[in-house]
This record gives sequence, C-alpha cells and structure tokens, in this order.
Amino acid sequence: MAAGKIRVGIIGVQPDRSWAAVAHIPALQALADDYEITAVSTTRQSSADEAAARYGIPKAFDHYQALVTSPDVDLVAVTVKVPAHFELVMAALEAGKHVYCEWPLGNGLAEAESMAALARQKGVRCVVGMQARFAPAFAYAKDLIAQGYVGEVLSADLIGTGMNWGEYVDQPNAYTADKTNGATVLTIPLSHTVDAVCHLLGEISELTALLANRRETTLNVTNGETLPLTSEDQVAFIATLANGTILSTHYRGGMSKGTGLSFEINGTKGDLRLTAIGGHAQIFDVLILGATGGEPALVPLDIPPKYFSTPITSGPAANVAELYAQFARDLREGTKICPDFDDAVRRHQMIEAIERSAATGTRQTLAAG
Repeated sequence: MAAGKIRVGIIGVQPDRSWAAVAHIPALQALADDYEITAVSTTRQSSADEAAARYGIPKAFDHYQALVTSPDVDLVAVTVKVPAHFELVMAALEAGKHVYCEWPLGNGLAEAESMAALARQKGVRCVVGMQARFAPAFAYAKDLIAQGYVGEVLSADLIGTGMNWGEYVDQPNAYTADKTNGATVLTIPLSHTVDAVCHLLGEISELTALLANRRETTLNVTNGETLPLTSEDQVAFIATLANGTILSTHYRGGMSKGTGLSFEINGTKGDLRLTAIGGHAQIFDVLILGATGGEPALVPLDIPPKYFSTPITSGPAANVAELYAQFARDLREGTKICPDFDDAVRRHQMIEAIERSAATGTRQTLAAG
C-alpha cells in the first residue's frame, strides 16, 4: 500500500447527492492518515471526470473493470444501487481486491452467499456497510449494559420509520418502490438498525413476522408519476434472542409526525432508550437516555468523547468514518471487528426468515453462531 495508506477506488460517485459523495468521500478524507482515494468510476467518462475534479481524485474511469484492475487501488468501495452490487463485487473479488460494499450486500441471500464464498476463496478482506453498530450511542449503550447499568436485559422494543416507501418518493429513490430491486423497508432501514441491535444484545434465535402493504402506490414527486408500491410498507416481528431477551420490532414506510426511531431496552435494574429523527440508525445521529437503580425517569446521557474516534462526530458520514477507521485497524492488525460478508449472509438469512414467517404464518428458527 503506497506510503502506508490504503488506496481506495470508489464505484458510483455523483457530486453533491450520491451516498458516496455525502458519506464515503468525507469519511475517507477525514482519515487521510489511513486512506487515499485514488480512483473513481461511473458509467460515463464525463461524469467520472467531473467527480474526480470535484474531489481531487487522480484517476477517473468510465467502466468499473478499469478501476478494479487498476494497480493503484487496494480497496474497492461499491456504493451503487443494490441490483448492481453482485456484478461489481464479484469483479473486484476476481481482481483480488479488498472490498467495501454497501448494505444490502446482495439482492437476496443467494447473491450474498456467492460473494462471501468468493471472498473466502480469494483470501481478501471485505467489509459490508452496516455502520450503525459503530454509532457512538450504540457503542456506549453496549458498554453500559456490560457494566450492569440496566441489570439483566429482559426485553427490547424497536420502532422506526423508513422515510421512503410512503406517500412520496423522489426519482433517485423511485427504484425502491419495486420489491424485486432488493431495496425495501425490511432490507435497508430495518436491517441496518436490527444489525446494531443484535450487535448490542445478541443474535436472534427465533422469530414470528408480519409483512403488509398498507399503501399500494407512491407518488414520484420528480415527475408526477404514480408508482406501484410492491415493497411492503409495514414490517413487524417478535423475536427471542439467544440469551432469552424478547425483541419487538415494527418498521413503517414514509414519514411520521411521531416516532422516527425509538429503541428501548428494559432490564432488571434500569432502562435505556436510543432515539433519532428517522429509522435509519446508520445515517442519523442517535441520542441516548437512561435511568438506573432508584432514578425515577429517563434522562439524557452524554456520550463520552472516547466513543468518537474520528474527526467527524455528526451527520451521515460519521458512522461510515467509524467503520472505515476500524477497517484500517483490522487490515493492519489482522483483527476482525468490522462486519464482513459472512456477517452479511447472516443478516440476509434473517431477512429470509422474516419473509418466510410472514408468508407461512409460522415461527422461524435461525441458525446459532
């Protein structure tokens, strides 16, 4: 790695509005001691050149194959829409590159399993963008629980809004209305947040789920087109975690004038509540409240500075920066703290279990370990 830095090539950058532009690039630039962005690719040379010029990136390509085979790239970041993940990730793996892929890893379990298998075969390091588990509020809550703040955890309740999948959608997100594209309430905001919940409290062992379409259409506000909404806008499940904790989860599409995100943990000694303005714990700043022992009510808790390990402490790039910082440590120290493609397969298995339970009306058991 040149000058001790990890050289990153990003697939999919549209200045100002893409996820790469608002999260990945600021995160990597804030970690300049560890990373250097050396290449970008889009589907047109003009847009690749524009992105490279805007962000000071040396190389610009109009096809991903040139980026993944470039000798100046150590790590390929795949930041495009879900349906394209499989083709791009497999090409990067075949080229022997480390890979950071946005979540969901694949459009369904089978794609994720194939990517994870090839990553193991090639012996490269991979990370999936489930950065909510690195949100400082979740990291702080995890330590509080380990220190006995709530006593034994008895149950937890999670409510969240998807923001998309409601009355309106804009053109860049219009593809999420079609369930076959793999970008749904279940696969994106719920799974991002539940991954952080499981990292905090333990994995799901059994669940019973319900999926519903309470809205059948959504309005594309960019062009006025009414679109069929085949992605379910209501996702609910009751689960038992491996340690016996009961988890109740309900995510709904669209915006809410009430709860954006509320994750409440009840224990024998105290309670914690994590909140945000929307159900995407991976994107929004999360606040934490708590009460323990004889304290009569929840009060805001200040997150200690040690849980902010990068210069970015708020906004959509913050948790992405935390994940990239840990991945740099993993690569250099040989540790495995970041969620990899095998972890992504487990989360895809959870999604399939939720869908199967909802379709059959039966309780599903998830594999342990």
